[in-house]
Amino acid sequence: MTDKLQFPDGFLWGGATAANQCEGAYNEDGRGLANVDVVPIGPDRHAIITGQKKMFDFEEGYFYPAKDGIDMYHRYKDDIALFGEMGFKTYRLSIAWSRIFPKGDELEPNEAGLQFYEDLFKECHKYGIEPLVTITHFDCPMHLITEYGGWRSRKMLEYYERLCRTLFTRYKGLVNYWLTFNEINMILHAPFMGAGLCFEEGENEEQVKYQAAHHELVASAIATKLAHEIDPNNKVGCMLAAGPNYPHTCAPRDVWAGLEEDRKNYFFIDVQARGEYPNYAKKEWERQGITVEMTEQDLQLLKEHTVDFISFSYYASRVASGDPAEREKTAGNIFASLKNPYLESSEWGWQIDPLGLRITLNTIWDRYQKPMFIVENGLGAVDTPDENGYVADDYRIDYLAAHVKAMRDAINEDGVVLWGYTTWGCIDLVSAGTGEMKKRYGFIYVDRDNEGKGTLARSRKKSFYWYKEVIATNGASVN
Repeated sequence: MTDKLQFPDGFLWGGATAANQCEGAYNEDGRGLANVDVVPIGPDRHAIITGQKKMFDFEEGYFYPAKDGIDMYHRYKDDIALFGEMGFKTYRLSIAWSRIFPKGDELEPNEAGLQFYEDLFKECHKYGIEPLVTITHFDCPMHLITEYGGWRSRKMLEYYERLCRTLFTRYKGLVNYWLTFNEINMILHAPFMGAGLCFEEGENEEQVKYQAAHHELVASAIATKLAHEIDPNNKVGCMLAAGPNYPHTCAPRDVWAGLEEDRKNYFFIDVQARGEYPNYAKKEWERQGITVEMTEQDLQLLKEHTVDFISFSYYASRVASGDPAEREKTAGNIFASLKNPYLESSEWGWQIDPLGLRITLNTIWDRYQKPMFIVENGLGAVDTPDENGYVADDYRIDYLAAHVKAMRDAINEDGVVLWGYTTWGCIDLVSAGTGEMKKRYGFIYVDRDNEGKGTLARSRKKSFYWYKEVIATNGASVN
């Protein structure tokens, strides 16, 4: 009988970051320009990440937080030492594609970029930390967007395959856990950020998004095939932005609306985990007049190279209504949703729902029966440090503790298979949604503000010591 206070032996506790939100050094050591570099903080950010406003280079009058991030490129050894001090078993990070292939379509990789990540992975292993690597976390070399139109082009398959082959070969023995695309369903909500898509006037945007999605799904299958061929120890996962869509009322049309919203997200994972396009998607394409070009070889790749595990981000649940008059949406999130009157909200309007995490774990397990990995979860909040940089972030501890309990219940009470848990932004970093630094998630405070001012000094928050104890006791300290 499993001790209810324990997680499985070997459970992978850790934290997560993304290259474009923390590395900085956007033009050093041969790195090329990427889509994620040219997204500014401010009122135009949303129009740019959704592909409605073109910004393909830096422009006067804007501040671009990804240029410097939190300077992890130069400080990663100190940062990983702090992760080691917390006792991390795993660290989820991503590769900046344009560090490896600066333009994206070169035949030979950039050695300086390859060496950087090799050194970083070795630093992780020094502390017994297993790297969990996202191949593409919204990164797309700008040249691939201006030259080919990003993931709308089938040529991307060739360039992504070359990237993957390079990574799997170079890091064989250093990395065993890989994710192909971060939050792959984000292509529907933030298509420039998710796939380098910008739209022309009069274009069928849904057609473009689903064609690009098909290319990413085939690319994911190619990556899975390659990873297993190059190193049979490799485990490859998919990754979605998750969270259940509750019906607004028990009116059947609201229940149906919730199911439809859930399908838009699970569509991607249905393909990556089951190996074929679901009938509901084919019917929706028919209704919308969408024709996705695909080959027999594509379908064979999807069928034969499904993922080994399913990873996801979970921050909040959402509410769906079939009533067109229902309009009051939550604030501050790329995923707009009706407000749930039964839940509290974060400072950015994200509704806090630990039980929703247990519901999500059960839904994914019931749907796919594949092992899971929670690779993002956390609370974005304004932290106020004292003169020593210490933050008494009990609100963050309360949020995380409630979600740890929900995970434990899903494992022990419901029998789901969960490999690990990496909190989002284990060190403060730039927000993907808003570009802000003041929206902090970390156990480690970084002295930097929304305008890029600050010393970049690191300091431990109260949650740092709390999470260290959680890991040391394998979750038993949370009660």
